[in-house]
Amino acid sequence: MLAVGFETVGSSVPKLPSVVPIQRESVTRPGTAEAVTVRRGDLDGLRGVAIALVVAFHVWMGRVSGGVDVFLVLSGFFFTGAVVRGVERRGVLAPMATARRTVRRLMPSLVLVLAAIVLATIALRPYTQFGETAAQTLASMFYGQNWYLAGAELDYLAPDPSVSPLQHLWSMSVQGQFYVAIVAVLAGWAWLRRRGAVGRPALLLALTGLGLLSFWYAAHGSATHQAWTYYDSLARAWELLAGAVLAVAAPYLRIPVRLRGVVALIGLVMVLSCGPLFDGANQFPGTAALWPVAAACLVIASGFGPAGPRAWPNRLLGGRVCTELGALAYPLYLWHWPILIFYLAETGRSHAGLVDGLLVIGVSLVLAYVTARLVENPLRMPSAGQVSTANNRVAGGLVGVLTVGVLAATLGWQVVLSANPAVPPQALDPHRYPGASALLSGAEYSPEPMRPTVFEGPVDTPSPTTDGCITPDREVRVCTYGDPTATRSIALVGGSHSEHWLPALELLGAEHGFRVISYLKEGCPIVLSDQPSYAEYPFPECHAWTVEVLDRLAADPPGWVLTLSTRYRQSGVGDEVPVEYLEAWSALQDRGLNVLALRDTPRLQRDGVFYRATDCLAHRGDADSCGMDRTDALDAVDPAAEPAAGYPNVHLLDLTDAVCRPQRCRVVEGNVLIYRDEHHLTASYARSLAPELGRQIGLVTGWW
Repeated sequence: MLAVGFETVGSSVPKLPSVVPIQRESVTRPGTAEAVTVRRGDLDGLRGVAIALVVAFHVWMGRVSGGVDVFLVLSGFFFTGAVVRGVERRGVLAPMATARRTVRRLMPSLVLVLAAIVLATIALRPYTQFGETAAQTLASMFYGQNWYLAGAELDYLAPDPSVSPLQHLWSMSVQGQFYVAIVAVLAGWAWLRRRGAVGRPALLLALTGLGLLSFWYAAHGSATHQAWTYYDSLARAWELLAGAVLAVAAPYLRIPVRLRGVVALIGLVMVLSCGPLFDGANQFPGTAALWPVAAACLVIASGFGPAGPRAWPNRLLGGRVCTELGALAYPLYLWHWPILIFYLAETGRSHAGLVDGLLVIGVSLVLAYVTARLVENPLRMPSAGQVSTANNRVAGGLVGVLTVGVLAATLGWQVVLSANPAVPPQALDPHRYPGASALLSGAEYSPEPMRPTVFEGPVDTPSPTTDGCITPDREVRVCTYGDPTATRSIALVGGSHSEHWLPALELLGAEHGFRVISYLKEGCPIVLSDQPSYAEYPFPECHAWTVEVLDRLAADPPGWVLTLSTRYRQSGVGDEVPVEYLEAWSALQDRGLNVLALRDTPRLQRDGVFYRATDCLAHRGDADSCGMDRTDALDAVDPAAEPAAGYPNVHLLDLTDAVCRPQRCRVVEGNVLIYRDEHHLTASYARSLAPELGRQIGLVTGWW
């Protein structure tokens, strides 16, 4: 990611002579045909500062620093500039040569790190994670990791043991896709240029227009669907295009010598202040990303103009410390995240402290140096002599073997999973698998192999997950379950924690004669706020969806509306009723709708870190050790009891005793796995809750 897009013309930095390429920007001044070569060691140093911020903020702050956004600008600048200058020198674009050069610079280090992650996962992590790691490894190797994460609705999370060691590779995928797209654009420009139709100004105008469109798209997406937009290549394109525009505009930009220091200083200060000022994971690549992008552009532009002495900020960036760190930026970026994640996973810590954080950084630096010296450099630098040729062959052979090994392991595991698909049980013998009934009745039962198994659990989902009746976007989808011919109805409204009760409601609807009408949206309880108090980022799409659902419910009122009454407390133990839930109850009351408000189920976490029940069970855990204390998961008294007293239309349901024991919330009861991930019920366990849920609904509604 960080080492692509500029021409390597030599090296002269002490101690790392084969690692540090001198950055030279060759530009053609307007009105001349003479190429002017300008050394830009300060941009190598800017990479060094950016990677230092990325690593430090990941290890100690648990947030985004803006350094990756700086890298995106630099990559767009160097890559586009190199290709454009090549077209102007040769008259044609050489796409295959460009592709070979780019692959030679990117793939060796990436393959090495991917191989290490695969081996570490096999050796250290539960076998239930092999499939996910294999899928993300393939996505990363073929530059589709950002779309994989976006499709899985995985927010860019702070590092903790539950986070993927491959999560950071989304940015490499974005850049790889950009390189393909920009080469296609430049190929078209080169074709028109050969016919005398266009020059640099036309290319500059086209790239600027594309950048503005991408920025508009990113700003809109960040305000409506941040989790997707963060990884979206189209939303990220404007950051790379900002660098590309600077590369094309370089011959026309002349910063006066006396202003260069001011411009560079402002840019450097903005780079350093980005992390503390902005919550990048929840704001970028929207309008807030203008800050790091502008910062990088200012430092780049400070080197444009007539020859003259370099300003002190540029000399500082071009110093030995910054440039040597910049030379390791790419392999350091690759290594630091998986090292951190595996360390946290093995120690069970939620974050790194000062000493162990320094240890993580030290190990990452050593691995980055070795990778650059022994793998990356021999394959990307020109050969010189027999020793260099031998090094090239050894490095090339190692990368080839690792590539085959990674592909064989990951593809092989995917084939095994495809040939042996996990099929969740549709019905379990209630005598052998009583599930929740074992807690409620205390009936004795003989031990049986747990169902669903650790492989079946993640796919033991409610019907809307598979039939498309829970929407991922703004669309309101309405589906009917239970007894479709019945006149009585219950509307199930909310997000996935409302959805996971549907298997029980389906059984009850068929038994007692009522329809279950679903209004479900991923990650969206009914809420009338663009950014609820419990949300990490704005989600106005949820607000708009809620308003339309409320209007539909008012137009065609069901007998009852079933939704959640509580949510886990993010800042401590237990559960609570967010103020936004009370606003929703008021809105339902204003529309004359009666509400069945169901207490939410516990979420599995230790020290604030979520974990999957299936992973814990596969990693030498058992039903009790993989659970959590009830006092950590739930308040002693339903927190909805007091506020609900002020809403005559709201009637509370609480099935806590059907999920948790008096002292402990375990992950298996009555031989049935309770959780399919960190906090969603398996459909099998939800079905075992039907008798108790039916008893409580019957008492409130009087339907049976």
